[in-house]
Amino acid sequence: MPNRPEIPDKILAETKYLRLVDRDGWYFVERPIGSGVVVIVAVTPERKLVLVEQHRPALGGSVIELPAGIVGDEVGQEAEEMESAARRELLEETGFHAADVRRIGTAASAPGISSELATFFLATGLRKVGAGGGVAHESITVVEVPLDEVNDWLTARAAAGALIAVKVWAGLWFARSL
Repeated sequence: MPNRPEIPDKILAETKYLRLVDRDGWYFVERPIGSGVVVIVAVTPERKLVLVEQHRPALGGSVIELPAGIVGDEVGQEAEEMESAARRELLEETGFHAADVRRIGTAASAPGISSELATFFLATGLRKVGAGGGVAHESITVVEVPLDEVNDWLTARAAAGALIAVKVWAGLWFARSL
């Protein structure tokens, strides 16, 4: 293949949380802040998977998700470690503290349209220490579903109009390997 000169990225639009990039005719989004995304597969001592449900404007409806968030997106915390971010997001969104948080792996979340990488963490030894629900601009409902009932629960929620984030299905694979 002949050498092609590298064409610099062209930023088409940018906000605090997203940047639209044209890389030689391929359009995608990236995050201008933070150093990654953490996704938490949280399993209670009673073998319940902790899920969150919230309205997502981009989809125009309610979405069932695993607790997750951006690493290093807080002013003064730009150098935040991934495990610390996983613990922080779990507590903020669900009110659970985890005795053990273990990195599972990293995956491309939407490789056709985003440069985002999601790093999964398994959180166990959970203890409820707060209400959860997210930070000021979030309205999160916390749900605990027994692992052996989660497929039926998700199917019922989807039939009722909720969308299921693909990361939930990946997280189930990890949770069931416990």
